[in-house]
Amino acid sequence: MRVTPELARDLVATAHELADAARTATLQHFRSRDLTADTKETHRFDPVTEADRLSEAQMRAILARRRPADGILGEEYGAVCGSTGLTWVLDPIDGTRGYLSGTPTWGVLISVRDATGPIYGIIDQPYIGERFEGGLGRALVRGPLGEAPLAVRAPRALNEAILFSTFPEVGTEEEGAAFRRVARRARLVRYGMDCYAYALVAAGQIDLVIEAGLQAYDVQAPIAVIEAAGGIVTDWKGRPAPEGGRIIAAASPALHAEALQLLNG
Repeated sequence: MRVTPELARDLVATAHELADAARTATLQHFRSRDLTADTKETHRFDPVTEADRLSEAQMRAILARRRPADGILGEEYGAVCGSTGLTWVLDPIDGTRGYLSGTPTWGVLISVRDATGPIYGIIDQPYIGERFEGGLGRALVRGPLGEAPLAVRAPRALNEAILFSTFPEVGTEEEGAAFRRVARRARLVRYGMDCYAYALVAAGQIDLVIEAGLQAYDVQAPIAVIEAAGGIVTDWKGRPAPEGGRIIAAASPALHAEALQLLNG
């Protein structure tokens, strides 16, 4: 859809208001000694906390006031259809395991999409006070060091690249084996950063993120931010992946192609 300058300004302002509200809600409970978590699944620990629910509820309240005709897709409270062709995609805490553990590597993910995919996104880390945004002509980070433009790292081969993933096992046994084919070639491999790893790609600190089993609310803000910074995000076949699944984010097309070849055997 066509986004006018006036609409773009309103979308950006709304997204920042959502991020501000989510910061307050999540920091209210972060590193609280009495914080508890339920699990969404029985076969593994997939936590959800009071902070997840509060963060999303407050963002939805803002959207009900500012953009009531837009759709919403959120991790905790599901989908609401809209009539404008725009949908807000919300992950109130991406990295709840890290949140529970007290590490500052979780984040709040906010994006707005049209029928083609995300057009603008924010990755916000409330405790550090860093906010990465991309899309609608914007690509910048604000944080303790001030404001700076986002730009991915200069192109480099896989044997010079830094690769991140959240879980060492990545996904299924087959997915883990595919990941390890790439990891064995990389210069450095690190784990456990959740959405913050995608922000580091956009900021030019690392080169690759490879993950599996993601949902739309996990990837749409990172897609918008990384693409605005000059990077590329697809599935493991090189196709657009706004709905999640197996995800690869890369700083350059050549590195993306080299990693894809290994992922696919």
